[in-house]
Amino acid sequence: MTAPLILAFDTSGAYCAVALIHGDTVLHKVNENMVRGQAERLMGLLIETLATESANWQDLSALAVGVGPGNFTGIRIGISAARGLALGLSIPAYGVNGFIVRETLARNGTTVAIPATRDTTYVLDKRGPVIMPMAEVSRPASDPNPADLALAIAKHAKTLWPAPTTPPAPYYIKTPDAAPAKDTAPKLLP
Repeated sequence: MTAPLILAFDTSGAYCAVALIHGDTVLHKVNENMVRGQAERLMGLLIETLATESANWQDLSALAVGVGPGNFTGIRIGISAARGLALGLSIPAYGVNGFIVRETLARNGTTVAIPATRDTTYVLDKRGPVIMPMAEVSRPASDPNPADLALAIAKHAKTLWPAPTTPPAPYYIKTPDAAPAKDTAPKLLP
């Protein structure tokens, strides 16, 4: 079996991060910080990443995407892209939990704390995943560079490849801040 070519990306934070690996070789990793615009930028960044290595979509063995926790909209952007590309390319897309990959990047003795809103953070403790004020986290791990996070997602996916997988799904810890409209939907014309 040849080494897999895996394209990984994460949009669960205020960034677009992409990594490309071939087996154990890191070919490319990049991130662009942004509060908005991940949906508009992600596909271009993926195409640019493939172009840096003279690769094309059909060369890929698998995709990997960060599934959260994190920004609701960002998570959905990444997962939608991964699911659509995987379906079109007939390759697996592995959804990778943010706690798992951050743990591989954290120093021993620190707590993985994924930034949330309003000075809170997502933490995995003996109760499971919880949201807590950042000030209450003892010895928080440094937040990794998003490009390193995308690389860790790719490396984790490599440990799963070539096993089949279910399509990536969001890993949400809290309910959305926005609620559906309470107004009755308009009647659609035939």
